[in-house]
Amino acid sequence: MSDFLRGKAAVVTGASRGLGRTMAVALGREGVRVALVGRDAAKLEETAETIRGGGGEAHVFTADVTDEAQVLALEEQVRAALGTVQILINNAGVNLRKPVTEFTLAEWRWVQDANLTSVFLMCRSFVPHMKGTGYGRILNLTSIMSHVSLPERTAYSSSKAGLLGFTRALALELAGEGVTVVGISPGPFATEMNAALMNDPEKSAMFLERIPVHRWGQVEDIGELAVYLCGERASFITGTDIVIDGGWLAQ
Repeated sequence: MSDFLRGKAAVVTGASRGLGRTMAVALGREGVRVALVGRDAAKLEETAETIRGGGGEAHVFTADVTDEAQVLALEEQVRAALGTVQILINNAGVNLRKPVTEFTLAEWRWVQDANLTSVFLMCRSFVPHMKGTGYGRILNLTSIMSHVSLPERTAYSSSKAGLLGFTRALALELAGEGVTVVGISPGPFATEMNAALMNDPEKSAMFLERIPVHRWGQVEDIGELAVYLCGERASFITGTDIVIDGGWLAQ
């Protein structure tokens, strides 16, 4: 454990399960005080108990990060509980797989709001915490679908490609502040979002055939990456994304 991160405050959205939970727990092990954000209070509390069980500090905040008023209230609540936030991990997101001709406008907007608008709202509220301090870390969970795509992913791919563009632009905006903005682009991970694919033998076999390491990514694979990107030695990494996909994009 490095002392660099000890005592810093982080906000992690979508922290109740999957990649968000794993990154929050990994930061908690480093002595980071973690604000866990999501809509499932019981699941968030489970994450908090895991962090506390390891001697860390965790606070639970229920909020819909696509709602402007709730994000503004969240910022006030987090500031009151933790003070200035130095680390923001935008992990909350959704996926809806269907042909473009079958999307309703409401469904399309739901995906865009969850995956992209939420990040804008969170950054608008928490970037002021970091400006003028000389240090800040923003990690946006992009996706390999920012770079390539598959059928029936029009909404998801467009939202994630937009998020990668947002990441690059914000990194340039904050480069002089000592604040880095980095995307993490996971490939096929064993998360609840991919449960339908994993539980379908035919579709799972198709995915495994396309992954050079021939396995689904495990959520634990991403925790240490997040810790490193938040650390002192990652200050020269900004405006890009780190692809963690078992070799998918190398083909």
